[in-house]
Amino acid sequence: MNSWDLKAIDLRPRLPEILSSSDAARAITLDLAAGESLSGHEVHERAWVLVVDGAIELTTAAGERASGGAGLLVELAPGERHEVVASSQARLLLLLTPWPGSGHPGAMTIREKLYARRHAAKPTP
Repeated sequence: MNSWDLKAIDLRPRLPEILSSSDAARAITLDLAAGESLSGHEVHERAWVLVVDGAIELTTAAGERASGGAGLLVELAPGERHEVVASSQARLLLLLTPWPGSGHPGAMTIREKLYARRHAAKPTP
């Protein structure tokens, strides 16, 4: 068993800390200063954003909004673009599952990574 007191972890703003990572999931906590944002953010996994302390407003690319303080839990589909803005100093817990998700560089084979790098470097016509 592992346990964490999420309010007592010593974090610096915008420097996330990985609490746990396995094939099943990754748990990350981070602080955002009031007014700071994670803009145009998206992950390959299903993501849950839990506000541990403070308050945020989360907006998806589709215009859906959720806002609130400690206890707010938002679930995002894999690849769902979103922006998180801290309304006040905020501490968040991010749960990503499965880890790494389909398409995540960590889930690619060496061959797939080489292919992706080669194609990313080619100019588009």
